[in-house]
Amino acid sequence: MTAQAENDAEIVRGLTAGERGAFESLYRRHNVSMVRVASAILRNRASAEEVAHETWIAVLRNIEGFEARSSLAGWIFTILSNKAKTRVKRDGRVVSLDTAANDDDFADAFDGRGRWKDKPDLWDEMTPERVVAGRQILDHVSTAIEELPPAQRAVLVLRAQQELESQEVCEILEITEGNMRILLHRARRTLRQAINEVAS
Repeated sequence: MTAQAENDAEIVRGLTAGERGAFESLYRRHNVSMVRVASAILRNRASAEEVAHETWIAVLRNIEGFEARSSLAGWIFTILSNKAKTRVKRDGRVVSLDTAANDDDFADAFDGRGRWKDKPDLWDEMTPERVVAGRQILDHVSTAIEELPPAQRAVLVLRAQQELESQEVCEILEITEGNMRILLHRARRTLRQAINEVAS
């Protein structure tokens, strides 16, 4: 059993036993990302917070049904995605998380594993001044993440922040792996530009 699977099993046992600490730990780990993903789908922060709340209620009500076929985070984000999509249908709005565009102008910046070929300028030289400026950079990057198109933000949060496997992200957002990679690369390119803007 992997460390993640063991951690998931421990949290599930805690939630099943009604341990407040287990829920608080899970909530602290995922709630901010859940609201971001729901916001990407709904394009409305208040609705996203409501959907995240509804998701937590569903998680607590159905935790005994968690079968560990995916990670606990993957299961939670699938519930969240389904609830957000239901809300979109109910409200009559459609936000596509799929992309048919095939623009490869960003592909040269990344290697085959999705990592940057060349580090952003900021990473070339970490001086004490740059370390002190770190908060400004984090604020700038956080703003850049919030301004990403919904699909890019959802993929970035699930893949990079929540560290879900590609297959789980694709299943949660109902997109192909190719589209997921395109969206992730575009999001990373935008964030790299944001980092370079602050660094220059």
